[in-house]
Amino acid sequence: MKSSELIAGVPRDRIEALASREAARFSQSRPNTRAALAAGAASYLDGVPLHWMKDWPMPFPMLVATAEGARLTDIDGYGIDDFCLGDTGSMFGHSPKPVAKAIRKQARRGLTYMLPTDDALEAGRLLTERFGNFRWQIATTATDANRFALRVARAITGKPKVMVFTGCYHGTVDETFVTLDADNNTISRPGLLGQVADLSLTATAVEFNDIAGVEAALATGEIAAILTEPVMTNSCMVLPAPGFHEALRKLATRHGAILIIDETHTISSGLGGYTAVHGLKPDMFVVGKCVAGGMPTAVWGMTEDLARSYIAVNAGRASGHSGMGTTLSANPMQFACLRANLSEVMTPKAYAHMEKGAARLEAGLARVIAAHDAPWHVVRVGARVEFICAPGPLRNGAEAAKAHQPVLEAAIHMGLLNRGCLIAPFHNMMLVSPATRKRQIDRLIAAFDEILTDLFARK
Repeated sequence: MKSSELIAGVPRDRIEALASREAARFSQSRPNTRAALAAGAASYLDGVPLHWMKDWPMPFPMLVATAEGARLTDIDGYGIDDFCLGDTGSMFGHSPKPVAKAIRKQARRGLTYMLPTDDALEAGRLLTERFGNFRWQIATTATDANRFALRVARAITGKPKVMVFTGCYHGTVDETFVTLDADNNTISRPGLLGQVADLSLTATAVEFNDIAGVEAALATGEIAAILTEPVMTNSCMVLPAPGFHEALRKLATRHGAILIIDETHTISSGLGGYTAVHGLKPDMFVVGKCVAGGMPTAVWGMTEDLARSYIAVNAGRASGHSGMGTTLSANPMQFACLRANLSEVMTPKAYAHMEKGAARLEAGLARVIAAHDAPWHVVRVGARVEFICAPGPLRNGAEAAKAHQPVLEAAIHMGLLNRGCLIAPFHNMMLVSPATRKRQIDRLIAAFDEILTDLFARK
């Protein structure tokens, strides 16, 4: 068989047959969902409340009736083991009891009033205890937190650009939507909707793990900040090479750039995120999604030295809007949920359970891949596991982009869903929560094996 007929070692016609069969199975088994969407979806642009909901591989969105722990139930009554967990937003499980209790209590006391509370003071103490000695600010999304952090970095350094890595994930911050062309020039990513500004004027792209590229970018004297995930997570997952983060720290210091670590996905690494587990030393720290147990919340903080610089710069600016802050950020509901999640949910015991379960999942998926002689690999960062339909390990964003196989992955995702397992729609990411049980992990491994048995069947 010619290699052109294969996708990641699988015959194309076999992928198409699997996708067609699984799509039909899903559609036929959900009459309530089809009827509800037909009656009620037309009010929304393109039939969904958020356009990303069209990115799931299913023929039409699944409508959730309830979510508890690591399980979803849809309106057709199907129970599903949830390994997507809101793409990290519910990494500690759906509606952790302490967080749900805090929501009920705060709802009786008011939802938003642009003033702090006792919970705010305790949340600040807990943030420092969990993540390090930073001076904190509260936002609603990690996108906002990253955007505000970059504004501060530019104000303090007086430099115009941010350096990011190709294939990075930092929400929808404009400057992060850059990549490299064939001549190694920074360009806007293809596919950006309504993009007018030349993003290369405010951002420089470098390949992850390329220390020489980092040094060359910093040597221009234009870089205010390096914004990076500890591990690349939004394409096919890429781990840092040994010494990479240490070199980033040294180079940022040498060239007067502010090092910003975005832990929004890598909070899966362990208590305190990858930064605490691996001893990183950022100037600024960002985390969102699950930090308040599923309540929309993000936090960003800076070292004490940087905070002093910020206060001096802020005091000297002209009066007027700073370009930071949103009206509903730092509301009392966020503080109540932060306090509950940081003190009662995000615990060493919870992370120990997550780590153990994720190791079981990683080993099981790797065993299945090896049994079918698939040219794939598995990678894990704490509670976050991903199978990648290519040999590994991957070294950078360019390699990750080539390893991504959307047609094959969509078929696998549909097959898993029809066997009661939901994983992230944008890549092959799975999370193990404190509520995830061994039997759920084993069901996912068995479903994966069944699908690969079909895809790699020997004739």
